[in-house]
Amino acid sequence: METTNTLDSAVLDVRNISVSFGGVKPVQNVSFTIKENSFTSVIGPNGAGKTSLFNLLSGMNKVDSGEIIFRGEAIQSIHAHKIAQKGLVRTFQGAKIIRRLTVAENLMMAVQGNPGDNLMGFLNPRARKSFEAKAREEAMRRLDQVGLTKFADEYAGILSGGQRKLLDLSRALMADPKMLLLDEPFAGVNPTLVEKLLTVLAALRKEQSITFLLIEHDLETVMNISDRVIVMADGKIIADGLPNSIYENDLVIDAYLGSRRKDA
Repeated sequence: METTNTLDSAVLDVRNISVSFGGVKPVQNVSFTIKENSFTSVIGPNGAGKTSLFNLLSGMNKVDSGEIIFRGEAIQSIHAHKIAQKGLVRTFQGAKIIRRLTVAENLMMAVQGNPGDNLMGFLNPRARKSFEAKAREEAMRRLDQVGLTKFADEYAGILSGGQRKLLDLSRALMADPKMLLLDEPFAGVNPTLVEKLLTVLAALRKEQSITFLLIEHDLETVMNISDRVIVMADGKIIADGLPNSIYENDLVIDAYLGSRRKDA
């Protein structure tokens, strides 16, 4: 019988990772595995260590101890851009766009290896034009996936908050990811575009076998889309399981209620 979260089927294996900044320990001895082509949510009160965890997984910060194994390779000492090239790509809470470039140009900027960026490319305009044509073709394909084709030649600055999240997702897709780390993809997005984002993510999972790990505060959305939920508090994992089981976990309830009492 096949079991879930075995190392054989794990795309990501996180082994006892920790990091500290001065006296603050945002991630402490965190371990988990992520099964290929799964949808896992990380939840927890503010200050739980969720974004710090993503910073470690994506290489933005380095672990003090522990290992991060992505597709069988240790990546905890690799630079962030190299990790992205290996297929582990992240988005951020605030969609990072260049407002004065068109929507398509924002995506084309994400393509690696532009020959126009070096002397040989400057001396060979034909190669540069060929590259740009291919980058444009790929950008249009990605925009079609998220429903932004009609905005391709509009300035990115005109997009709504939800549309910018879709643009940020499509730009991440330009890296041809095997796994996506989504940091609050639904924050500040109106319900109609939340439904659009959910539809896009489901299609990507089905058609491209992309694995998703996301941070999200909307528990209703989390429970509806997740195969599994990991709960963090004070830099540690306090619960890990099926969505329904998380609702009934006393440690999770105490963590959220405790956070609300502190804020009150």
